Amino acid sequence: DGGAAFTVNTWERKEGGGGISCVLQDGHIFEKAGVNVSVVLGHLSVEAMQQMKSRKTLKDKDGKLPFCAMGVSSVIHPKNPHVPTVHFNYRYFEIEEADGTKQWWFGGGTDLTPTYLNNEDAVHFHKTLKEACDKHDPKLYPKYKKWCDDYFYIKHRGERRGIGGIFFDDLDSPSKEEVFQFVQSCAKAIVPCYIPIVKNHCHDPFTPEEKLWQQLRRGRYVEFNLVYDRGTKFGLATPGSRIESVLMSLPLTARWEYMHTPPENSREAEILEVLRNPKDWVH
Repeated sequence: DGGAAFTVNTWERKEGGGGISCVLQDGHIFEKAGVNVSVVLGHLSVEAMQQMKSRKTLKDKDGKLPFCAMGVSSVIHPKNPHVPTVHFNYRYFEIEEADGTKQWWFGGGTDLTPTYLNNEDAVHFHKTLKEACDKHDPKLYPKYKKWCDDYFYIKHRGERRGIGGIFFDDLDSPSKEEVFQFVQSCAKAIVPCYIPIVKNHCHDPFTPEEKLWQQLRRGRYVEFNLVYDRGTKFGLATPGSRIESVLMSLPLTARWEYMHTPPENSREAEILEVLRNPKDWVH
């Protein structure tokens, strides 16, 4: 970035485990960039247990369910409105049921949230993720691309948070080692899918009106993360979690204007159309 350094905080959770949170703010290129690594263990709260049981069949013992969760996540909000925001998260979960059996699964994904649509960037981003998935099975990218479009949906707005990428959860087959190798391939694709886009646009000129539109789009980002995001909700429902780390994904600045509507046929209207009707970027 050249303008700011990461603040690094190591934290421990009295209920078990801990992590490292790294956040850069007010840099030359990035307004806010965060990376979290966490390994936490203990018992799920009632609220977190209810969230889990809405997706999986889990047998608790006297209302207690031991768990272990670990993951790496990052959200990067650039200053320039022509550089998109990126998010990735890859995680592993393990639950011990009342009879001592363990359930495990992986989850995660990588997705892009541009302020303005650049078709070349969108194609590059999706193709890079597709190549990572195709090493394991050509059926994975289309399946996880659709899952991403469906997951990052802001229901009350009728639009997606961004132009997607890949997303999956509760992945527990064919084997732990094979799923882990797939997750590693996805993680290794992050730098080649995103950094070239940053380098291409970080010095693009932009107007105050374009910066304003970026602020309004970030408002939508906040809405999704606080209302729908599974990771944020789990973090807020987990006793002893570090709230600063849970809310690391939120931008430094955002804006909400009453009844803001972009002009027809504008570049602002163009991105809204894609957010309302996701595109196939790789065919």
